[in-house]
Amino acid sequence: MAHPQLFGVVKELTMPWKNTSSRYGTVSIALHWLTVLVLIGVYACINLTDLFAKGSAPREALKDGHFMLGLAVLALMAPRLFNRVLGETPAVAPPLPRWQQGLASAMHIALYVFLVAMPLLGWLTLSASGKPIPFFGIQLPALLAENKDLGKQLKEVHEALGTLGYFLVGAHALAALFHHFVTRDNTLLRMWPQRR
Repeated sequence: MAHPQLFGVVKELTMPWKNTSSRYGTVSIALHWLTVLVLIGVYACINLTDLFAKGSAPREALKDGHFMLGLAVLALMAPRLFNRVLGETPAVAPPLPRWQQGLASAMHIALYVFLVAMPLLGWLTLSASGKPIPFFGIQLPALLAENKDLGKQLKEVHEALGTLGYFLVGAHALAALFHHFVTRDNTLLRMWPQRR
């Protein structure tokens, strides 16, 4: 039979990892901010390629970095979606008007679709273009047979959605700041790392 004090210590250690009714747990917070950092890397890599000549080593390294970090976003989305579906969603206090709740839900769905679709589109683009798919020392399999025309079309869609991503992420960040500084609710604080 387990000792009651030991059970209390284990419960105290495990509770911060889970979402509660008032704030996100350590797992949700870590996955959220890690995704933010990796996404910054994705955009930085692809935008910095313009500084280097086509075919140059730095440009190719940045493109590989873009591909690998993009696929890292996809890898992070599996535990994020699992955690989102099974974890509790902390309540916003004070409660939001119904229209804001609907808008927030739509924004979260759009962000999740974007964070899954973009890396998959990138993977499909490389596959159809007949290019290798690097992922931190390993080569991932192609998802499509080589088809250069399809590869060009997929690349155009990927780039258009990439531009849309600036607006989605920007709107998400501005909404969090609006809630924190204007409406003064706990929207941002629920996802902010807590000090001990």
